[in-house]
Amino acid sequence: MKKLYEEKEVLFAVGWILVYCLLIAPIRGQYGDGSYVLTAAMFIFALAITLFVKKFALEDKYGLKRWPAHPERYLYFIPMWVLSLGNIWDGITLNYTGMPLVYAVLSMTLVGYVEEMLFRGFLFKAMLKEGSAVSAIIVSSLTFGIGHIVNLFSGQASLETLVQIVFAISWGFLFTMVYYRCQSLLPCIAAHAIIDVASLFGAETKTGDTIYVCATIVVAIAYCLYLARAKKEER
Repeated sequence: MKKLYEEKEVLFAVGWILVYCLLIAPIRGQYGDGSYVLTAAMFIFALAITLFVKKFALEDKYGLKRWPAHPERYLYFIPMWVLSLGNIWDGITLNYTGMPLVYAVLSMTLVGYVEEMLFRGFLFKAMLKEGSAVSAIIVSSLTFGIGHIVNLFSGQASLETLVQIVFAISWGFLFTMVYYRCQSLLPCIAAHAIIDVASLFGAETKTGDTIYVCATIVVAIAYCLYLARAKKEER
C-alpha cells in the first residue's frame, strides 16, 4: 500500500474511493443508517484510514493537526455552518429512536470524516501534487458529487439521486475551496458530519428540500468566488 501511495498517489486515492463505494452502499441499502452493521463498517473504514495516516505521519499533510489560524479570512466559515443545518430548516422529526438513533448518529459522523479524507484528503491532495489547482478542485468536487450515484444501489429513486448528485457537487466545490485556502480539513469534516447527522432529524418536505438545494447552489457559488480571492493560509 505504501509503494502504491508513493508512486501512484492518484490511483491510491481512487482505489480507496472505489472500495468505500462498493462496500458501504450495499450495507447501507440492506441494513439502513440505524444499524450497528453500518456503524461497524464505517468504524473499520475510518480506523483503517486513521492508522494509515498515523503510521506514515501524514496528519500535517492532510490538515488534521490544527484549526485554521485566521478564520476571519474565510468569514469564520459562517456560510458553511448555516448551510450545514439546511436539513432541519423545514422542521425536526425523529426518524430513529433508541439505539438505532445512536447507531445512525455515529455512522453519519464517521461518514463525514471518511468522505472528507477520501475526496479532499487523498484525492484532492494527490491531484494537486500532479497538476494545477483548478483541475484538482474540479475533479475532486465532481467525483464527490457523482460518487453519490451509488445510492441507486441502496434503493434510492433515480430522480432523488440526480438531485443529490447536484447537491453534493455544490458541497464538493465548497469543501474543496475551503480546504485549499485554509489548509485545514477540520472545518470540512465538522460541517460534513453536521450535514449528515442533521439529515437524520429533518422533516424532509418537498418545498424545504427544494429551498435547501437551491440555497446550497447559490451560496456555494458566491462563497467559492469569495474564497478564490482570499489569501491562502501559509503553513
